[in-house]
Amino acid sequence: MFTGIITGIGQIENITDAGDRTFRISCDWDCSTIDIGASIACSGVCLTVVARNASSFDVTASAETLGVTTAADWAVGGCLNLERALKLGDELGGHLVSGHVDGCAEITSIDSSGDSHVVWLEAPHEFARFIAAKGSIALDGVSLTVNAVDGRLFCVNIIPHTWAVTGWATTAVGQKLNMEIDMLARYVARLADFSKE
Repeated sequence: MFTGIITGIGQIENITDAGDRTFRISCDWDCSTIDIGASIACSGVCLTVVARNASSFDVTASAETLGVTTAADWAVGGCLNLERALKLGDELGGHLVSGHVDGCAEITSIDSSGDSHVVWLEAPHEFARFIAAKGSIALDGVSLTVNAVDGRLFCVNIIPHTWAVTGWATTAVGQKLNMEIDMLARYVARLADFSKE
């Protein structure tokens, strides 16, 4: 489990394909403290650490992960939002995030509003019903509050701190972001569907 509070920015150093795809990611953490088998959210995608040294770690993505996330488009030199798994007793500053990406939302506009940025995105049709104004959503691993919803479109407000310490500053219209809907919304919708059966 994660909180959607980004604690590092990683850079992809190397990519290898041998059935699955393995990414070597460098960051300013002491990576020697990361256990083999640990889970790390990489731009919202929960991946398992398979190797590490002092300054980088390797994670492997399966064909399923590559098919439903932006990981298929990751390239050497690219930057990723990083978050290590939540430990019992850690502060829950964002919202509960599993790192299991539902699909990709596409940025349709980015506008300044004071010092912040208002970003509108389009959700995949099958997940739009789970997004509600004032609800939570994770985009590229960042816990955010939905400001407004208009059909499949929804907007979030990115404050200056979040803009500066995550990958949001390099986003652009047309870019797709890993989207994880709020797990509470998912279960409420499932209960509602079940009650109709």
